[in-house]
Amino acid sequence: MKHSNMKILANDGIAASGKEELEKAGFTVVTETVPQEDLIEAINKEEYEVVLVRSATKIRKDIIDACPGIKMIGRGGVGMDNIDVEYGRSKGINVFNTPASSSQSVAELVMGHLFGAVRFLYDANRQMPTNGVSDFKVLKKKYAKGIELRGKTLGILGFGRIGQALASYALGCGMNVLACDISDGPFDIEVTVGGQKVTVKVQGVSKDELLQQSDFLSIHIPSTDKPVIGAEEFAAMKDGAIILNAARGCSIDEDALLAALDSGKIAHAALDVFVNEPTPRADVLAHAKISLSPHIGAATAEAQDRIGGELASIIKEFYGK
Repeated sequence: MKHSNMKILANDGIAASGKEELEKAGFTVVTETVPQEDLIEAINKEEYEVVLVRSATKIRKDIIDACPGIKMIGRGGVGMDNIDVEYGRSKGINVFNTPASSSQSVAELVMGHLFGAVRFLYDANRQMPTNGVSDFKVLKKKYAKGIELRGKTLGILGFGRIGQALASYALGCGMNVLACDISDGPFDIEVTVGGQKVTVKVQGVSKDELLQQSDFLSIHIPSTDKPVIGAEEFAAMKDGAIILNAARGCSIDEDALLAALDSGKIAHAALDVFVNEPTPRADVLAHAKISLSPHIGAATAEAQDRIGGELASIIKEFYGK
């Protein structure tokens, strides 16, 4: 497919390698962010045919209707809940994402949160700068009840690319892994050990079994209309379990989470995503039993390079470049 005007607005940015690849193919790539309220005017005025976003910019029906020149809408990443995907496609727009590019980075962030949770690193890093000099022995005693990951059970709710990447890391650490997905399993997971690849079978279980058997529960499902983990689910989990969410904030009922943490039913939560991004609840951010990161699952140089390259390849193919 050939077009005379090949201008791309990468409104939430694009890796330099992807931008360079597109520019070599003859595209004009603009990476200066246009405020959400000014998007329609900018897209029409500059005649952008391709709009690329990450999680910040929203491309809804109003923009699609008001900007008939758009031919492609791309999401650098996995979730596409900030785009009216089906509506765009119904208008003949090529709406796409890059689901394979960030799986490893998200999985590594979850593992980082896991290691930090079981050794209280999240709290130690808060307390040591202010209290380490005066209360060193007190803090040492406070954090003396850490546990090891090896031999513990990690339950993964949603076993797509990211869930399977996480399983590979967890299996490599000697953890037991259970999976709950729309597919029943068992699932063959490739684990790389010392340069050698070993295939390990992961058992598929029901959601109820996952909740009951997991020492740690990690969520990796698409955006949902209502939380999939609420008071009922927390009650079904093991006493002292740990929950992690690097998928979408809406997956967890935050009121129920705080109640479960306060009661001691849940020992800890690790959150990379929040209900009201980019302005999450202050009480969630301040809770002593929650470790936090600001939606950075895919924020590695390697993942962004892969995303940029995948975006560039899809666009070049569409334009016959």
